[in-house]
Amino acid sequence: MKKIAIYPGSFDPITSGHVDLIHRASRLFDEVIVAITQNVNKNSFLSIDERIEAVNTSIAALNNVRVLRFDSLLVDFARDHNAQVIIRGLRAVSDFEYEFQLSGMNKRLNPNIETLFMTPSEEFANISSSLVREILSLGGDISLFVPECVESILGRHKSK
Repeated sequence: MKKIAIYPGSFDPITSGHVDLIHRASRLFDEVIVAITQNVNKNSFLSIDERIEAVNTSIAALNNVRVLRFDSLLVDFARDHNAQVIIRGLRAVSDFEYEFQLSGMNKRLNPNIETLFMTPSEEFANISSSLVREILSLGGDISLFVPECVESILGRHKSK
């Protein structure tokens, strides 16, 4: 049986920390699905199509990773794609409580799903999409925090 993992998120934008986790997960699983959602509780900076483009471009070298959009319950999406594992990134202890609650709820909704918490490599531990957006909005250099292709996509918004 193929081991399939889903790495869900809004990826608005994808950061070097996200890319790090995707690369590492791709070595652990037969297939990784990066599942991009439109978070209804957030105003998106990038459109979902731009986020899909950014993720696809950022991970183009990985042949066992697919990028898909979803707008359903994550456990239903996982079931529909035969995934057994949900990957969640933890940057700090403060992330754990919320992620632990999500993991428990997902387990109640689908007992066959496991959650794997992964921490980013040390150099990416303090990067978040919201900080990247803030730095960009204040005219700062984001090149240390996102892949070059993402910097280009974000640059289109900066000039608007």
